[in-house]
Amino acid sequence: MTDAARAPAAPVSAARSDEARPPTPSRLPGALSAEVELAFGPHGALARSDPAYEPRQEQVDLAQAIAQAIDRQETLVAEAGTGVGKTFAYLVPVLLSGRRALVSTATKNLQDQLFLRDLPRLRERLGRPVSCALLKGRGSYLCRHRLQQAHETAVLLDRRGQQMLTRIIGWAQQTRDGDMSDIDGLEQRPDVAGLVTSNRDNCLGSECPSYTQCHVLAARREAMAADVVVVNHHLFFADVALKETGAAELLPSVDVAVFDEAHQMVETGVQFLGVQLSSSQVLDLGQDVLAAGLGQARGLAPWQELCAGLELAVKRWRLAGQPARADAAAVGRLPWEEVQSLPDWSAATAALQQALDAVGGALQQHEEQSADLKRLAERCVELRQRAAMLETAVAPSRVRWLDVGAQHVRAVDSPLDIRALMAEQQAIGGKAWVFTSATLGDDEALSWFCESAGLGHARRLRLGSPFDYARNARVYVPARFPLPHEAAHPRMVGRAAAHCAKALSGRCFVLTTSLRVLQPVAEAMRDELVKLGADLEILVQGSASKRTLLDRFLAGRAVLVGSHSFWEGVDVPGDKLQCVFIDKLPFPSPKDPLVEARVRHLREQGRDPFMSYFVPEAAVALKQGAGRLIRTVQDQGLLVLCDTRLLSARYGRRLLECLPPMTALESGEDALSWLRTLDQGRMLKASDAEGS
Repeated sequence: MTDAARAPAAPVSAARSDEARPPTPSRLPGALSAEVELAFGPHGALARSDPAYEPRQEQVDLAQAIAQAIDRQETLVAEAGTGVGKTFAYLVPVLLSGRRALVSTATKNLQDQLFLRDLPRLRERLGRPVSCALLKGRGSYLCRHRLQQAHETAVLLDRRGQQMLTRIIGWAQQTRDGDMSDIDGLEQRPDVAGLVTSNRDNCLGSECPSYTQCHVLAARREAMAADVVVVNHHLFFADVALKETGAAELLPSVDVAVFDEAHQMVETGVQFLGVQLSSSQVLDLGQDVLAAGLGQARGLAPWQELCAGLELAVKRWRLAGQPARADAAAVGRLPWEEVQSLPDWSAATAALQQALDAVGGALQQHEEQSADLKRLAERCVELRQRAAMLETAVAPSRVRWLDVGAQHVRAVDSPLDIRALMAEQQAIGGKAWVFTSATLGDDEALSWFCESAGLGHARRLRLGSPFDYARNARVYVPARFPLPHEAAHPRMVGRAAAHCAKALSGRCFVLTTSLRVLQPVAEAMRDELVKLGADLEILVQGSASKRTLLDRFLAGRAVLVGSHSFWEGVDVPGDKLQCVFIDKLPFPSPKDPLVEARVRHLREQGRDPFMSYFVPEAAVALKQGAGRLIRTVQDQGLLVLCDTRLLSARYGRRLLECLPPMTALESGEDALSWLRTLDQGRMLKASDAEGS
C-alpha cells in the first residue's frame, strides 16, 4: 500500500456530519435538467459571462446525462471525445444540484486546475456560493513534527539540501495550509521533501506532539465541511483501503461521486490496493530507527549495530531479486514463479525477517520512551508481516510480482482488477456515480472500462468530438515499412520522422511504446536531418525533466521523442504541434505478470485473450496517443502510425476505426504535401500578425 493514505484519527466535532448538513434541496423531477439546459443555452449563465462561449451539443448532452444520474442516483459511464468540455459538463450539474459532491481526477496538477481555476469560475458564473475544498495525499502537506526532527538532523543533508530546509522552515511560519507545492524547486529534492512530510508508516496520529497543528488534519476537517471536495484517484483508493482495515475515513460521505480521467482508475486501484514490501521501505525504517534511537533512547539498545544489520539484510534481499538473464534490464516486473526460483531469494527473505525481528524486539522493549519509538515498533511489525506473506501461496484472485530497479526491488501482491472493490462501494447506495474520460473503450458498451471496474449495470454514453477531423486532420500508415519486431524498424521510424520534421520546421512528437527505442529513433533522426540539411533540436525523454523538455519544444524548431510519459496529459494546442508519430501499436507486454494473470483468467472463462484484452488495451492507448494532435477546433495536423499490421492484420480495421474520423492518406508524398501546406499556412498567419 502506498504512502498517500494514512490519516490521523480525527474528532468529528469540527466536521459537518450528515445530520448537521442542510437537507438536499427538493426539486421537481426534471428540474435539474431544465436548469442545466438553461445554463448551457445561448442566453444562459455561461454565455452571459463569456463573450467567446459557443454552445456544443455534445457538452449539453453529457451534462444532461449527468443531471439525470444525479437526480436518479444512478451510475453513468460516459466517453466524451476531445473538445467536448467534460469539466464544465459535470461541474455545472453538480453545482446546480446543490448536492454534496466528490470530484476525483488523475493527478495533483489536474486537481489544482479544478480547484483554482474551473470551480471558482463556474461558481461565480452560476451564482452558486458553494464551499469547495482541495484534499491531497499526506505527502503533499508539511508535517511540523518531522520538520522539527529534520532541523535537528540537518547535518545529514548536503549544502543545497540544508538551504532548501532553511527555506522550508521560513515558509512554515507563514503557510496556512502547508501545501508543499507552494515551494519552488522542492520536486528536485525528494530527499528533503521526505524529511518534512509524513506517510502512512511514520505518522504518529493523535500521539504526535504537533497534532493540533497538523495540516493533514486541517485539510480533512475543511473537506468534511465542504460542499464539493476535489481529490485524486490515489486518495480515493486510499480511503477505500483504510475503510477495509477499520481505520478512520479520509473522505466525507457524498451524494455525487465524479471520476474524471476514469480510464486511469483501474491501474491506479490495482497498484494502490496491492500489499507491497520494498527495499526502500525497509531502508527508510532503518534510518528512522537510528535517528530516533540515538536521539530518544541512546544507550538503551545497540541501535547502530541493529540498523547496520538491517541495511545489510535489505541489500542482500535486493541483490537476490536481480534476475540473471540477459534481458533483465528490460523486464521491470518479474513473475513470481521466476522470483521464487532465484538462487538466494528464499534465504535472503528469511535473513530480512530475522533482521526485522531484531530491530522490532529492541523497539518493543523501549517503545514507552516516546511516540516515535512506538510507531517505529508498529512499522517494524507491519513490514515483518509483509515479508512473511511472501512465503505464502498466491490467492487465485490475486497476482504477485517483483518490481526490479537499478537500486531497489519491490514485491507486490495485488488484485487483478477493482471489480469487487467498486461493487462493494456501490452496494452502499444513496449516491450518483459518474465516470468520464475521452477514452474508455473501443465499443459502444465501453467494455474495456466497465468490465474491469465492475460497472456492468451502468448506463453508458459515447459522445464524439465536435472537432472537424475530416477537414483538419490526416492519418497515414506507411505500407512499405519493416515490421515492429524487425531490427530496422526504429531506424525507419526516425528517418521518416525526420522528413516530416523538416517539412514543418520541427513541431513533431515521436511517441514510442518502449524506452529502449528512444535513442535508436533519435539517432536515426539526427543522421537523416543532417543529410536533409535541417537544423532542428532533438529532445529525448530522460535528457531533462518533462517540463523542461516541453518548454524547449514550445520554443520552436524542435522534435520531441518520448515514451509513455508523453502519451497522455500533454496539451500543446495551436500550431506548435502539427505531427504525431506513433512507432507501433501499444499492446501490453505479454511478459508482464499482471497481464499474464489476466490472460489466464480470460482463458478460464473460455474467452480469447487477444481480442478481449490485448486489442482493447491497444485501442485505448492508441486513442490517448493520437489525442495529442488535435486539441482545439482550429488545430490541424498529421498522425503517422508506423505499424503495417493496421493494414494487414484482422484487428487492424478495428483499431483504425477507434480513432477520430481523420482523412486517410495513401502515400508518403501525400503526407509531406499536407505538412508543407500546414507550414505555409503557419508562416502566412505569422506574417499577417507581424503586419498588423
